[in-house]
Amino acid sequence: MARKVKEEDTSEDDRIDPNSIELKPGQKFPTPTPGFGDRVFYETLLRQRPDSIMAQEWCVHYGVCPKEEAETLYLAMMQRKGKKVSPSKSPSRKRKKVKVEKEESFDTGLTIGGDEAIGEATL
Repeated sequence: MARKVKEEDTSEDDRIDPNSIELKPGQKFPTPTPGFGDRVFYETLLRQRPDSIMAQEWCVHYGVCPKEEAETLYLAMMQRKGKKVSPSKSPSRKRKKVKVEKEESFDTGLTIGGDEAIGEATL
C-alpha cells in the first residue's frame, strides 16, 4: 500500500540562511544549546571565576556571552595574545596553503604468486 507524503509548505521566511547569521565578536563556532554540558561548565566557571582565561576563550569562541560582554572579553583576549584588532570586527580565518608533493611509486618487492594463498601450507 503506497502512502501519500504530505509536503509542508515552507515560506522563504522560515528558511535559515547560514550566511545571514550574525556572529558575535571572536565567535568561531555555532552557539551550543543551553543544556550542552560544555556550555554549562564554562558558563558556570566564568560566573565563579571571571578571570579564568580558559572560560573566557571558550565563551567567546562559541558566542555564549551577550554581545557587549563578548566584545570586552574578545578585546582582553587579543591584548593577552599581543594582537591588535578593532572592536567591531570579528577575526577572519586565514587558510594555510598546503603543498602536496607528487608521490613516487615504490616497489616493495612483496608480491603474491598465483600458487600462493592464505591458509595453504607446503610440506
